[in-house]
Amino acid sequence: MAAKPIIKVVAICGSLRKASTNHGLLRSAIELSESIEGMSIEHVDISPLPMLNTDLEVDGKYPPVVEDFRRKILESDCFLFASPEYNYSITGNFDLPPNVWANKPAAIVSAGGGFGGGRSQYHLRQIGVFLDLHFINKPEFVVNAFQPPPKFNNDGDLIDPATKVRLKDVLLSLKAFALRLQQGN
Repeated sequence: MAAKPIIKVVAICGSLRKASTNHGLLRSAIELSESIEGMSIEHVDISPLPMLNTDLEVDGKYPPVVEDFRRKILESDCFLFASPEYNYSITGNFDLPPNVWANKPAAIVSAGGGFGGGRSQYHLRQIGVFLDLHFINKPEFVVNAFQPPPKFNNDGDLIDPATKVRLKDVLLSLKAFALRLQQGN
C-alpha cells in the first residue's frame, strides 16, 4: 500500500514580538496539525533575515541565512502566513529573484484589533499575484484578539476552543488545495 503524501507547510509570521498573537496562531496551527494525517508544519523564523538589499547578492548567491530561508520555501508544498496589520498593510518583504514562491498554495490567518488584520490579508493577496502564489479563498480567518471571550493568554497562545476549530478548518482547506494542485486538478 502506497504511503499517503505528506503536505509540507512552511509557516511564516510577520510579527517579531515574543508574545505576538499571530505567533500564537502559528503555534496553535502546528499543534492542531498533529491531528491532521498527511500534514506537517514548520515555523520558519524571519527575524534573522536582512532587509531587502540586492547588493547582498554575490555571484548569484545571497548570505547563508537568506539561502537557507529560500531553500525551505522551495522545499515546501504550501504556506501559512500569520499576518499582523501595520498601518493598514503587512510587514516585511519577500521579493528576491528568482521567485521561490511560484505555483504554491497558501493560506493567511491573522489576529489583531478591529478588523483582525483583514486589510493586511488583502495586501498579501495582492503581493501573491506578483509572486504567483495561489491562496485558498475559504475559510477566511481573522480574529479580533481583544473582544470577549478571551482568545489568547498573556503569552500570546491561542486559548479559545471555537477559534481553534476555525483554525483547523483553514489547515484542512490548505491541505486539500495543496493536494489538488499537486495532482493537477
